[in-house]
Amino acid sequence: MIELTFRNPEYLWLLLTIPVVIIMHFYLMRHSKQKAMKFANFETLRRVTGEKLITKNLWVLTLRVFLVLFVILAVSGSILWYTGQSNNNNFVIAIDTSASMSAKDIPPTRIESAKLQAKNFLENLQTESEIGLVTFSGVTFINKPLTKNKQEIIDEINKIDIVQAGGTDIPGAIITSANLLSTSKKGRMMILMSDGSSTVGTFLDQSIRQSIEYAQNNHMIINTIGTGTSTEQPIGYIPEYYNITSVYNEDTLIRISNQTGGKYYQGSNNEQIIKAFEAISEDANTALLSFDLNPIFMIIATILLFIECGMINTRFKKIPW
Repeated sequence: MIELTFRNPEYLWLLLTIPVVIIMHFYLMRHSKQKAMKFANFETLRRVTGEKLITKNLWVLTLRVFLVLFVILAVSGSILWYTGQSNNNNFVIAIDTSASMSAKDIPPTRIESAKLQAKNFLENLQTESEIGLVTFSGVTFINKPLTKNKQEIIDEINKIDIVQAGGTDIPGAIITSANLLSTSKKGRMMILMSDGSSTVGTFLDQSIRQSIEYAQNNHMIINTIGTGTSTEQPIGYIPEYYNITSVYNEDTLIRISNQTGGKYYQGSNNEQIIKAFEAISEDANTALLSFDLNPIFMIIATILLFIECGMINTRFKKIPW
């Protein structure tokens, strides 16, 4: 994944000056030619010398166009984002605590399995990372801001329990996680553990799309783990005779991971969840990294400026403008 962003995109309007530079070049060249023809018979001089004394200076024009282009890109604050290896990723683990996570299709329950494997992941994680913890149901909570103390995160995971309130706010969890990581100078990664059933928002599809765009704009990779099975299961704390069952929607989780540069892992049993975390741990150094292009663009512009000065004072000095 490669993306170019700008800290000061308003300066990109200056790109409209490039056609002006081109138009002015040919206008002034024509004006210079008409003025020069009043004082010399260039056709006779051309036949004598065999040289074209009046040129369009296309090389000078090309240099000037690129000079203006690189200066504009520099003042616009160009940043190149690319997928690469980093030893300094920061993570947010987001765990679904909605009622459907009390289903027992993954023993002992979906939520307890998610908690156990998340703790194992933290204990085995080898990178020096800051880690945050978010839980979400009908609303989203920040259980722990970014910290390097893994034991504090583990302690907070132990406190997680099912929230017996309606709704599963996946978009809110994504936005909250992105906000936690927004000031990070390191790679940003979210691990989203859920059964994929997003039920909060007036327009559910629009809410998911907007949260994905928010994650993309904040350059956060989202790895999703589908915690559950497609088999309908009773919700744990509700008597079975009410016939209220859990849901599982991996399509939402696949969409989120694919569009943010992450991966979707099916977690229909404890073994699959363990393998998912192992794969995430192996790719823990993969991140969206940034490279500031401003110094490079300014150096290129300066070099082009010196080349242009040399050309218009030597080879292209015949008819200056």
